[in-house]
Amino acid sequence: MADKPQSGEIFGVPYNFERPSLRRLLSSYWQPGEGMLVKKPFGIGYTLNLANWRSWIVLAAAGALLYQERGKSEDSESEELEDESDEPVEVIVD
Repeated sequence: MADKPQSGEIFGVPYNFERPSLRRLLSSYWQPGEGMLVKKPFGIGYTLNLANWRSWIVLAAAGALLYQERGKSEDSESEELEDESDEPVEVIVD
């Protein structure tokens, strides 16, 4: 049986299953001459190029959304506790 290629593209999506070296991992995330998305050093698809300023905006927006979501969950827990301390509710069963 023929050996399968370790890297290439399928339907325009790049893949690379060659064993990554530390140098290749680091250099793939910092490519000053490239766009915002670059090929992943290992696996399928694209990753952010940290040498591009637009990637930092994407990371900041994702961090802000994560911070906002975690803040909402903490607020909703405290509101639920406050609601439980209100007056008792009368339940009528027929």
